[in-house]
Amino acid sequence: MGEVKLEALRVHCFTPFLLVIFTVTAMVPQTSAALCAQKSNTTCEECLKNVSCLWCKTTKKCEEYPVRTILPSRSLCPLAEAQWGLCWVNFQALIITMAVVGGVIIIAICICCFCCCKCKKSGPKTTETKMEMQDEMRKARQAERRAEMKMRHDEIRRKYGLTKENPYSKFENN
Repeated sequence: MGEVKLEALRVHCFTPFLLVIFTVTAMVPQTSAALCAQKSNTTCEECLKNVSCLWCKTTKKCEEYPVRTILPSRSLCPLAEAQWGLCWVNFQALIITMAVVGGVIIIAICICCFCCCKCKKSGPKTTETKMEMQDEMRKARQAERRAEMKMRHDEIRRKYGLTKENPYSKFENN
């Protein structure tokens, strides 16, 4: 009995969903080419409200953007006169701008990679050089300290007559 109520609940919830889907699909136009053709002889702004449309400035035609060929053919509209996306930028300027920006980005990435690789290669060498210099400085300071200590010890030995010049000199006085 519980399963029957659950099934009835599913049908009642699913029916409005189907109704909404059918209504939305009935409202959507079948092809974008027909929608674009309706916008011909209007304004560029009207035509380009639909993203799939291309506006030709000279013929004032709104046509479907040729997605398969990427660039619109010259017979459809010359690149300098074709506008897509924005009315104030023609397709030729858009392509040139995108190519320049893309080239700058690629060059910047190459320079960054080159600099990073160069820094990685020179980094450990620099570190090793610094460590060697620090070792040399440490050894030099240690040698200075040893020399100072030796001088102090020699002074103390002279003061108390314990010089190492002749180790048997203590025994000769007897």
